Amino acid sequence: MGPGEKPPTPNHPLVFLKLSSPRAAERPQKLRRASRTCARPSVASWPPAAGSVLQRSVAAPGNQPQPQSPEDDDRKVRRREKNRVAAQRSRKKQTQKADKLHEEYECLEQENTVLRREIGKLTEELKHLSEALKEHEKMCPLLLCPMNFVPVPRPDPVAGCLPR
Repeated sequence: MGPGEKPPTPNHPLVFLKLSSPRAAERPQKLRRASRTCARPSVASWPPAAGSVLQRSVAAPGNQPQPQSPEDDDRKVRRREKNRVAAQRSRKKQTQKADKLHEEYECLEQENTVLRREIGKLTEELKHLSEALKEHEKMCPLLLCPMNFVPVPRPDPVAGCLPR
């Protein structure tokens, strides 16, 4: 508080909480002046204690609960029933979607297992054929003949495929 300024009184517009304590008005120097930004109570003081009330009312005038007529009550009951049915429908649809996804997951897992087995079998077959090829290369007369290393002119592969 600057020199020459009066301390805010409990009814001053810068005082946001009206305390029920009678000494609250005696301690105005402890109240902070509102800054240019929005002044909010600290987390420790929110919600307000039972003895304190907000000076400005939160509810706008006209938002007070009106007495309900039987027609309004019926409308409210019908709306709640309609909402309940819609919520049940939504939950059922969500459950069906989850069930369908789970079934699809199970099918994909089974297909994945089958494909992994096939990969294993093909890998074993490749290993077996590679070993057989290595054994064959050791005794193949075509690969052992020195004449096979001389380049031989070969016919054009495309011309060999064309009809005559």
